[in-house]
Amino acid sequence: MKLIRNARNRVCQVCGKGPSRGNTIERRGLAKKAGGVGKKITGITGRNFRPNIQKVRIWNDGQIVRAKVCVACLKLGRVSKAASKARPAAPVPAPTA
Repeated sequence: MKLIRNARNRVCQVCGKGPSRGNTIERRGLAKKAGGVGKKITGITGRNFRPNIQKVRIWNDGQIVRAKVCVACLKLGRVSKAASKARPAAPVPAPTA
């Protein structure tokens, strides 16, 4: 699998998904179906939609690399996570008899 090498933050290295712009629209009033005269827009404010990016260790061309991957790619199985690092075993105390 070819990872996307991108200097931008918050960009998935698998699919290239990044932040996008949108608006929040504030309304007041009672909806017509509820017996009112309709909703009125009182303000439009810009906002950012950011993808859920996680830093994960994945298998890439036979080696383990750390990559920024969106959760959608993880859920769809586009990448396979590497096994967690093996922890050293705790010393077992010698039995006393």
